[in-house]
Amino acid sequence: MRVGLGVTGGIAAYKAAELLRCLQEDGLEVQVIMTRAAREFVTPLTFEALSGHKVITDLFPSSAPGAGATAAEGNAQEKIQAEPNTESAIEHIAVAQSIEALVIAPATADVLAKMAHGLADDFLTTVYLATRAPVIVAPAMNINMWRHEATQANIAILRQRGVKIIEPESGYLACGMTGAGRLAAIENIARAVRETLGMRRDLENETLLVTAGPTYEPIDLVRHLSNRSSGKMGYALAEAARRRGARVLLVSGPTHLVPPQGVEVERVKTSDEMADAVLNRLATVSIVIMAAAVADYQPASVIQGKIKKNSRPLSLELKPTRDILAEIAERRQPRQLVVGFAAESDHLLENAAEKMRAKRTDLMVANDITQEGAGFDGDTNIITLLFPDGRAKSFEKMSKFQAANHVLDELVELRKTVAQTGIFTSPQS
Repeated sequence: MRVGLGVTGGIAAYKAAELLRCLQEDGLEVQVIMTRAAREFVTPLTFEALSGHKVITDLFPSSAPGAGATAAEGNAQEKIQAEPNTESAIEHIAVAQSIEALVIAPATADVLAKMAHGLADDFLTTVYLATRAPVIVAPAMNINMWRHEATQANIAILRQRGVKIIEPESGYLACGMTGAGRLAAIENIARAVRETLGMRRDLENETLLVTAGPTYEPIDLVRHLSNRSSGKMGYALAEAARRRGARVLLVSGPTHLVPPQGVEVERVKTSDEMADAVLNRLATVSIVIMAAAVADYQPASVIQGKIKKNSRPLSLELKPTRDILAEIAERRQPRQLVVGFAAESDHLLENAAEKMRAKRTDLMVANDITQEGAGFDGDTNIITLLFPDGRAKSFEKMSKFQAANHVLDELVELRKTVAQTGIFTSPQS
């Protein structure tokens, strides 16, 4: 999801950098738009470096650096200003249509007045008029400016139009006065953005352990047994849970994926290493999601050195790997939720239901790996969720991130049921 972050010319402009980081941690892509006055307090390069995107600073290219800028800053500003405006004469329309929300923090009295009266003389106010996305405004200014009848009238107009106002806090102001006018706490602004976008924070009291990826079972010093798991489903679960407020521990087999921000990662290679990592942390987590494709077998012995190729057939003796889900079932704590995954090529529901009963999980996520869009390596999945009471929920093909949220939705509902009834429905026999 993409949001626009408007930064206007107040002393609190530097706090917008913290807000930017906070929004990114929620998985949002942020397009920063700065007014000319804002550039007197913070340079566009700051936000460009943090966001990874060009900063939009003006409707039209400027041939001269902003007042007070050094030659180097001016040259950099000219480059940033020129980039968006040479692409399209109506880029403000494109930006307005591409964002899911427009957040203006800090918002000065001047910008509030322009917004209230429909004045569009820069990129930010033009985007405000052009967008149909929800708008969130966090004012910051001198106490007398905030209390002035004109400012309060403008605030009232904006509220009537559906703009969400995050009122300033009281405290010591940069002008030396004390009272209302300080920019609201960054977390409060970020929370308003999440609420506006419908982003849930319903796992804030949970600690999740998620496993992901394949395991490597060594044959000799250069060869191993493994599978085609990419780890994408487990990583999607970790990211979705983190966005919803959980503390997430990700135990990852070998993958080429970049872990989500804010997730604690332990990398392992073998099934034994994964079992140890999971069981060592089991007592510290409230939910376990075993999304990893752990090898079912490993060589009975590992050759010390490299097996030389020759024309004779080669036989390998294999032994079963540790059954991590079974060990979890023996050690799990009261009210600890466990989710298993079943990737099957035939008799999907029967095999997945049997695995759920044998491993005593609270939820089993089943998928038919023969279906297009449901196998390994891809970005999509086709899942069926099975419950201990015999229910099943099937879903059409969707992204793995969407599938992850469906799994988490069910865990949240299970938590609610336990809280309301005091009955823990997991088959604990």
